[in-house]
Order: sequence, then C-alpha cells, then structure tokens
Amino acid sequence: MHGNPPGHRQQSAAATGGGEGAAKPAPGSDVRSLDRAVAILNVFTRERSELGLSAIAHLTGLNTSTTHRLLNSLLAHGLVQQVSGSKRYALGSHILRLAYIASGHVNVRQAALPLMQRLRDASDETVGLHILRADNRRVVVDQAESHKPLRRTYTELGQPIPLHQGAPSKVLLAFLSPEAREAILAGPLEAVTDVTPTDAAELRGELDEIRRRGYALSFGERVHDIHTVAVPVANHTGAVVASLSVTGPAVRMPRERLESIAGLAISAGAELSRQLGYVVPGEPL
Repeated sequence: MHGNPPGHRQQSAAATGGGEGAAKPAPGSDVRSLDRAVAILNVFTRERSELGLSAIAHLTGLNTSTTHRLLNSLLAHGLVQQVSGSKRYALGSHILRLAYIASGHVNVRQAALPLMQRLRDASDETVGLHILRADNRRVVVDQAESHKPLRRTYTELGQPIPLHQGAPSKVLLAFLSPEAREAILAGPLEAVTDVTPTDAAELRGELDEIRRRGYALSFGERVHDIHTVAVPVANHTGAVVASLSVTGPAVRMPRERLESIAGLAISAGAELSRQLGYVVPGEPL
C-alpha cells in the first residue's frame, strides 16, 4: 500500500518521544523487533489457532515481557486479537485483509514457470502444469517442453480431463476430500487406452499409495507409450489445487527413471506450494 494512514507521522513521533534530543533506537533494534513480531505471528497454525502468553513465549524463545510488549503492538494494528472471555490470542482480522491483497498477486502459472523450466532442464523431459477445476476435473494450463526431438507435447491445453486418467489426474484425485473422491470412484470410469484404470477398488488402493509416497505414476494410461510422474501442489489453505508432471516417451521413461525423477518433482512441487502460501505443519515460514 502506498502512503501512510492519517495520523501515522504523529503517532510515530509520540511513540519515539518526538522532538530534538529524543532517544534514538539502537542500530538494528527495529529489525530485531520486526523479526520477533513475525516469529510470534508464525507460531499460529490451524492446529494452534489460539495461544496464551506463556505458550507464545515458549514457542518463540522470547521472554514473557518482550512477548507481551510485542503482542500489545500487534493488537494495536489488528494483526492479533484476544479471544473473547479468555487470555488467549489469535490472529487478527487485519491478516485477512493483507492475505486478500496478496492473493491478487499470486498467479500459479507465473510462479510455476521458472520451477517448471528448472525441472525440465534437470530431467530433460517435458514438464506440465495441471489445475484442478471446480467440477473436479483437471486442465493442462502450461508446459515446459523437452529439448529432445522425441518428446511429449501437451496438445490438450484447456481441455477438461477426468481425474482417473493419467498421473496428473490421479495425484489430484488422491488428495481430494474423501467424499469427492468416492463420488468420482463411483463412476463411470471411462477408459481411453487399454491400461486406463477403471476398477474402483484397485484405483482406491493406488490412491492410498500415492498419498503415502507423495507422487503418482502412469504408464500409457491416457496416451499410448507415454510415461509420467506427477506431484501435488497445495495452496495457503492446505488444499491440493494443482499438480506438476514430468512426462516423456516410454522408451526413455521406465519405472526406475520415473522414480528417480520423482524426488526432483517433489522438491519443485513443494517450492511452488510455498509460493502459493502453503506451510508444512510444524515447519517455520
């Protein structure tokens, strides 16, 4: 936001004592205070949405007097709030305003492209970006093509694809809510090649494995002689909203190579998730 709210200058002068001869903060003290305030905000998670003073001090490693002083400042700016009828704190409504503003500048394709290009260069295979639609189908929205003459090229950009066809679909299906997942497994599960999964019980077991290991594999399930590994991408709510895939001709992509590429893809998916605001529970920002 450009500029300052009305009264900002006067408040700042009053806070520092104002006038000539007022004590100046020690070099770096403002930065340290900011770092400590951010540390306080970071201790709140969905699992720890309300915390008392002692718990916040313990989690940040700050003493209680410093924690209390910083909490009072965060309270004044609406960044934290006191839970009604208790001495616990929670994140404040001003966080929602800032999040709303930030969300307008988060473009999945723009954030993904540099990561896709690096993953393409590391694997020398085509990398695709797939978005989960509101109707629980996926679309290919971008790709970083391999430089090899024989390569996978996505030609169905923007075309809705069912969530049981191919690794990018299956990884999205695996992380849907149980209710949405079961609705899709109830069928019909249409086959587009002779190895497209159409047995709900077998697919259900595979989805359990995908959630456990963090990636999906497909061997010609949507396009003959194309093998693919795909990983999930989550947003700030923890919901999986997209997937990244590394895909290429079967002659270059046996299971062993797919599994060796999976680690690179997982790292790229995790980095894109962080850029979309996802924080692994228990992991600092």
